[in-house]
Amino acid sequence: MRSLLWLLLSALYLALPLQAKQIAIVIDDVGNHQRDLNLLSLPGELTFAILPHTPYSQKFAYLASQQSKELLLHVPMQAIEDKALGPGALTLDMDKQTLQMTLGHALASLPQVSGINNHMGSALTQYSDPMKWTMEILRKRGLYFLDSRTTKESQAQTVADLYGVPNIARQVFLDNEKQDTYLSQQLAEAKNIALRTGQSILIAHPYPETVAFLHEQIPQLLEQGFELVPVSQIVRSRYIQLAKHAGAPMPSIAKK
Repeated sequence: MRSLLWLLLSALYLALPLQAKQIAIVIDDVGNHQRDLNLLSLPGELTFAILPHTPYSQKFAYLASQQSKELLLHVPMQAIEDKALGPGALTLDMDKQTLQMTLGHALASLPQVSGINNHMGSALTQYSDPMKWTMEILRKRGLYFLDSRTTKESQAQTVADLYGVPNIARQVFLDNEKQDTYLSQQLAEAKNIALRTGQSILIAHPYPETVAFLHEQIPQLLEQGFELVPVSQIVRSRYIQLAKHAGAPMPSIAKK
């Protein structure tokens, strides 16, 4: 019954008007390099997605927490292409116990996170069993799921709804190409979505070109009246809107 309720609420959300123009910017792939620590000098309310068991993951999480930045565990998940995933990866050959132990170990290494998103994952997110095992862990810990949407066939949000796990999806990748013209085009798309729907979620990466671009553009975004918010604020807004229109209870997200 609860699963059916969340599926209906998710469908209803798509039709709800929103008045804000909020943008959540997520910086993925944090933790491999010392220079990643400099990301904390970026202005505004950003969310950082940290790769588990990487050389600077825990130092970054500690410093970011001192600045009250929102953090995600950036969980490597198996891709369709044969790409190196790095430590803490979830793969299709794992059984339930192995997958949940691997995810639990990564979460234990970064207790500051409010949720997780997938690093790659174009293969794993298509399968419901590993997504079910993942959502069981998130529900127990009160964490939300941000689907990076590396495949149109992702089952992650459908399964998250079935398990009552708060969730949302990325809408724009900022820097699949690193030229200024492309970055500007992608940022404009995120702004248009926010103007049209009230909110948008943009994922970027810690490339030098991207960091320089964001240092320049974030102050302009704020001057233009856009509000930068952590992803959890957009997730909560989603369920507040649903609750207002359907009288349903909100799923809880652990405060960090």
